[in-house]
Amino acid sequence: MNALARRIETHVREHATALGLTAPQAVALRELTGPLTLRELAQRMSCEPSNATFVSDRLEEQGLVERRPHPSDRRAKQLVLTPRGTALRERLMASLSKESPLSALSDREQDTLRELLTRAVVR
Repeated sequence: MNALARRIETHVREHATALGLTAPQAVALRELTGPLTLRELAQRMSCEPSNATFVSDRLEEQGLVERRPHPSDRRAKQLVLTPRGTALRERLMASLSKESPLSALSDREQDTLRELLTRAVVR
């Protein structure tokens, strides 16, 4: 598991760098599948909210995300991809799928692995 995790981290870092991003910025963009609060993003990134804030600040400075009022919580803000951020996320996702450490597995094997790992984590 550790060897696979290291290969995935290296893969993300290499593809992020090619797009002018840091690995944490790439992870944040990958996880921004829709509007998220900073706390939600931190959970998805498996990091502290302060780290997610730092990464989000850099992405906002680059014009890739913006903070918007949360629709049901006046105290919260949501991070939302800008059109530029959406385009870069699409390029990132396409890039990450190339020569992925898991690409040696068939689609069915990848689905099985995802299912097994999900079950192991949920327990």
